[in-house]
Amino acid sequence: MPNDPAPMVCEPLIRPSTTDHPLYDAVTEACRTVHDPEIPVNIYDLGLIYTIEIDDENAIKVIMTLTAPGCPVAGEMPGWVEDAIMLVPGVQSVQVDLVWEPMWGMDMMSDEARLELGFM
Repeated sequence: MPNDPAPMVCEPLIRPSTTDHPLYDAVTEACRTVHDPEIPVNIYDLGLIYTIEIDDENAIKVIMTLTAPGCPVAGEMPGWVEDAIMLVPGVQSVQVDLVWEPMWGMDMMSDEARLELGFM
């Protein structure tokens, strides 16, 4: 087929996490200890943690969002996440990046969060 365009390769809106790393479960549990003060559910189950990347030196990079750009704790919550993850044995460093794309939506919540908030 002449002049067929090359297939488009698109980056996913949310990069996949390093789920096969031995620290992954402990890092997600650390994220579950952080709560949005306005919502009685942890930020992991709210779907605010988009990506957890863990490299070979156990450096953690977290990409997260908030429920709204005007969130009163926008300046503080990434630090709360960093502090929680640094308590995990074996973690060497933590970088938390706050993003607004893709925008958070209620469909990103876990079933546990939906149940706790009365949406199920």
